[in-house]
Amino acid sequence: MKTKLLTILTAFIFLISTMTVYAADTVYKSKAETKRIPKGTKFQIQLQEPLSTKTNQTDDYFSAILLNDEKTNTNVILPAGSLIRGSVSKITPAKRLSRGAVLYLDFDHIVTPRGRQMPLDMAVYATMKTTFDGGLYEKLGYGEALQDNWDKTKDITTNAVDFAVDANVPTAVKFVTTPFCALGGAIGGGAYLIGDSIADLFKKGSDVSFNQGDILTVVLTNPIDVPVN
Repeated sequence: MKTKLLTILTAFIFLISTMTVYAADTVYKSKAETKRIPKGTKFQIQLQEPLSTKTNQTDDYFSAILLNDEKTNTNVILPAGSLIRGSVSKITPAKRLSRGAVLYLDFDHIVTPRGRQMPLDMAVYATMKTTFDGGLYEKLGYGEALQDNWDKTKDITTNAVDFAVDANVPTAVKFVTTPFCALGGAIGGGAYLIGDSIADLFKKGSDVSFNQGDILTVVLTNPIDVPVN
């Protein structure tokens, strides 16, 4: 009886050991193969909700759709249609002296059409002006407003001169009209510069807004490893 019991116990221990080794070997063999998408890779994404420093608040969520396949020669790593989720991490509201609002976006993770979810770090690329810490803005302050006014003043003067030069009149007449047009353009441009610069002292700066359906270019700030099997 003891011999039979010992035999059964030995067989049971052997069976458990074999199953443990097999399970460990199975886990090792089923390790997922991944493909790395490097830092600096750019994507085109389409916003699914509007975003604005005027209407949104910190921690508001948003989503976007990946528009292009990211692939190697043999694999589609991230398919078009993958859902990107993120949130508004910070908003600096617009203020007087033409100080514009600043919008900070945090891209959190991406979900493939098959439901596979991966964290990611991205930033909006070359869509508008960007602060040193990644905020998006139109104009930061009065200095930029003055520069824009000066550029418009130069355009007014240049357009007035071009009008005189291109006018369908004899050359001799152009020698007379061109200086007058230049002077008129300079006066008009100067009046615009002074008037708008005074107004910019009192008005709020621009808000940052994106519409639903807007297409943004984003760039990976850290690489991501995507399972491909």
